[in-house]
Amino acid sequence: MSITVLEGKRFAEMVIQGANHLSSNANYVDALNVFPVPDGDTGTNMNLSMTSGAKEVQNNIQSHIGKVGLSLSKGLLMGARGNSGVILSQLFRGFSKSIEQKDSISAQEFANALQFGVETAYKAVMKPVEGTILTVAKDAAKKAVQSAENNTDITAVMADVVKEAKASLNRTPDLLPVLKEVGVVDSGGQGLVFVYEGFLSVLTGEALPETTQQTVTMNDLVNAEHHKNVHGFMNTEDIEFGYCTEFMVRLEEDKLGGKPFSEEQFRQDLSQYGDSLLVIADDEVVKIHIHSNKPGEVLTFGQNYGNLIKMKIENMREQHSSLIEGSKESFDAPMPAVEEQKEYGIVTVSMGSGIADMFRSIGAHSVIEGGQTMNPSTEDIVNAVNKVNAKKVFILPNNKNIIMAAEQAAQVLDAEVAVIPSKTVPQGMSALLAFNPSGDLETNKKGMIAALEHVKTGQITYAVRDTSIDGLQIETGDFMGIADGKIVAKSKEKVQSAQELLGKMIDEDTEILTIIKGEEALEEELEAIVSFVEENYEDVEVEVHDGKQPLYSFIFSVE
Repeated sequence: MSITVLEGKRFAEMVIQGANHLSSNANYVDALNVFPVPDGDTGTNMNLSMTSGAKEVQNNIQSHIGKVGLSLSKGLLMGARGNSGVILSQLFRGFSKSIEQKDSISAQEFANALQFGVETAYKAVMKPVEGTILTVAKDAAKKAVQSAENNTDITAVMADVVKEAKASLNRTPDLLPVLKEVGVVDSGGQGLVFVYEGFLSVLTGEALPETTQQTVTMNDLVNAEHHKNVHGFMNTEDIEFGYCTEFMVRLEEDKLGGKPFSEEQFRQDLSQYGDSLLVIADDEVVKIHIHSNKPGEVLTFGQNYGNLIKMKIENMREQHSSLIEGSKESFDAPMPAVEEQKEYGIVTVSMGSGIADMFRSIGAHSVIEGGQTMNPSTEDIVNAVNKVNAKKVFILPNNKNIIMAAEQAAQVLDAEVAVIPSKTVPQGMSALLAFNPSGDLETNKKGMIAALEHVKTGQITYAVRDTSIDGLQIETGDFMGIADGKIVAKSKEKVQSAQELLGKMIDEDTEILTIIKGEEALEEELEAIVSFVEENYEDVEVEVHDGKQPLYSFIFSVE
């Protein structure tokens, strides 16, 4: 189908289809993570970012393509998560800026907008790396410009864009040696290809080979279930099952008795305990939502299949009564007191309630739950900073994949904001301890950044696939020791991997080793590691904290 003019409504369809196609393939993009760790999140981040943009577009569908582009840019900006999501937002920020005054665009203008998007994204990245999503976007945009010189058909130009994006994606291992070593293409580039394929399918009218139905999450299902009834149209005594119970079960083979987990049977057996039952399962984890009068029995039932994690039980009758009373009294309620604005505020990111408590104990005013597997969005960070209510705010991302979102948040905030580029929890704690409330913003920023260099970070996690990286042959299930982002040890035994890792991290200058225990670590494993350090490094002081972090059994801070 030849299309020489692209207007807003069709472009909105392209955006929505691109977001849906990416969503359908997000797990595949996650699986392309270079490190075989259980927290590959590029697909998740790009999916959530693009979905945020698509939702904004869906709320503002109109014929003026410039205004549709503005909605896309706004939604992507605030929803951007992780480096890949931020780069995606910058690509379409530049694209949208190029067309903002136009009612519709030609093939040449479409190609130029893609090119301007690439230029914007490259400027946003301090040290652009080739062989990534940036390269795929650049090569595709260059091809678009060339194609539009001899072609007025936007469909044909987009077809050339997709073809070149795929070719560029296949070349990424030649540009980034670690991709070739591991045997994968760039995950961010693959995500962009899925978006572009979605764009093209709308222009051609041809169905995509993969399912394009947008992924529905447990939260979506729960929200839908809870909104079936509006609080004001029911009585508290009409609530049959009083406790909204949500939890997850990490499946264990020994409890399954060697049999495969049956989601259908699990759901059927659990239905006897209540109503509004929702169950979503994958190979490792089952997510459950149920309304029940006996939440304890529900949790006990779940324990028959594995370990319980992320439990939440709410008394819906109490909630309903409060809502009803609140709505009656809202007109008479006094205005809340206005909190005096602080001079300084500190916002940090962490996964694990124990780590969050540690950050609060040393001065953090707001802790955003996030990190591996779930990077907070630009909007999450903006909201946290606003909630702190301070004139000057420091943001500690504590993850290299959150730094760009934090910097993007800093650009849209009214307060004076300094992003301290902490890449790990130990770095974040070191920086926070260096904060001086009597110092000015710039002096504190320099001191806190300098503190990042005074700590080494080690992590113990497990491999989710076979691979060869950094000279190590790693098999699925191996425990890996990671020192400041590089895999330096691996073993079938968790404690042995930890000992090898610490042997490479501790030197004659080491004074303190802090061990942060994760939710999957056993007490006997912790004791074995502490004994190893005490026997082999008698001058090193050992501190232990229960971080309760997922995925990483141990985090080590070496100072």
